[in-house]
Amino acid sequence: MLAAMSAAEVGDDVWGDDPTVLKLQSTLAARTGKEAGLFFPSGTQSNLAALMAHCARGDEYIVGQAAHTYKYEGGGAAVLGSIQPQPIENAPDGSLPLDKIAAAIKPIDDHFARSRLLALENTIGGKVLPADYVAQATKLARDRGLSTHLDGARLFNAVVASDRPVSELCAPFDTVSICFSKGLGAPVGSVLVGSKALVDVAHRWRKVLGGGMRQAGVLAAACLHALDHHVDGLAQDHENAARLAAGLAGIDGIVIQSQATNMVFAQIPEKHCAPLEAWLKERGILTQMLYASRFVTHRDVSRDDIDTVIDAVKAYFAAQ
Repeated sequence: MLAAMSAAEVGDDVWGDDPTVLKLQSTLAARTGKEAGLFFPSGTQSNLAALMAHCARGDEYIVGQAAHTYKYEGGGAAVLGSIQPQPIENAPDGSLPLDKIAAAIKPIDDHFARSRLLALENTIGGKVLPADYVAQATKLARDRGLSTHLDGARLFNAVVASDRPVSELCAPFDTVSICFSKGLGAPVGSVLVGSKALVDVAHRWRKVLGGGMRQAGVLAAACLHALDHHVDGLAQDHENAARLAAGLAGIDGIVIQSQATNMVFAQIPEKHCAPLEAWLKERGILTQMLYASRFVTHRDVSRDDIDTVIDAVKAYFAAQ
């Protein structure tokens, strides 16, 4: 990846003439079955520009309470976009119940914000949204006059886990944001794909949000390398997460809440959180140990690393 970045042909992406950025945008648009793509420095900015492309000031988007665009991205839609979020509690599988979506859509009335967009996330909490559900939810939105956006920060995890092409997972959505700096291992970068008209609007908002970059091909080259070389490796991340969950589940006091794709959610007894975190740090393992902890595997974590963590946690509880 470093070699690809060093050798990248660059231009000026603010003027739209960086050849490596253009290649990344067109490549991902083609693979996702969309008309156009737009490179962003982060998924947070990509999601926000998408929301602002779909919704005007005073409009509303329907979103899950556990979704990143609502809970973990600084309230940007409201703060910077003047877009009202209408949060809905996520079901255990990460979906938004169809009846709750329908009930949240406002009638055309001056008393209400205008419901304009349904935003979903895949994967969410490591879980892959069921294909049938996505089809039903996006059809409901379209039938009620809403557009659709997918936060696909970890979409390629869903691709690998479901063994379905990325174009199929993107097809129901008007826009999709795909991140390269998580499991795919690029240092920075996300791409928003969708129709040319929507991407053109998002391009203006990218500039307003400070996302215009000059010789950005250096970064786009890392994303292209990840796209071509790192997708298949996500399967190993999923296997490592399953191995970690199985190992931790055998320890008295630890409860595995869920494991899907590359994420393990576990409950650690509160009295053990700080001591266990310190114990692991002494052994070169850095964690943020909470009562409800999340462990995420990625390409820099090997199977041997997983076994080292399991053994260290077992040793801690054995010493108590």
